[in-house]
Amino acid sequence: MVGMGGPSESAKSKSVVPMWRAGLAWSALSVDYQRILRVLADRDRLGQGSRSCQEMAVCFGLEAVPAKVEALRSKAKRMVARGRLVEPVPGRFPLSEGVAGQGAGL
Repeated sequence: MVGMGGPSESAKSKSVVPMWRAGLAWSALSVDYQRILRVLADRDRLGQGSRSCQEMAVCFGLEAVPAKVEALRSKAKRMVARGRLVEPVPGRFPLSEGVAGQGAGL
């Protein structure tokens, strides 16, 4: 069969974001998603609140150009849909309450 085990299928499996549940380690996520969680966990720990995708891009050493920011926004929105982040204000993302309570989650 065409596509069985091909590169597109393995790429898709890396971008799957499991629904958040207590006890699920952050290591269940791809490295890109773990980086987002770490940056937001640091802000939460310091009482600094949410971060925008532009701010995250700069934290990751990326240029804050539309393509990079939109890629981060897409990941953040996916994490909102899976219960790991919330978006209380458009474009600002803190950890969801349960995820924040997990600490490092690693």
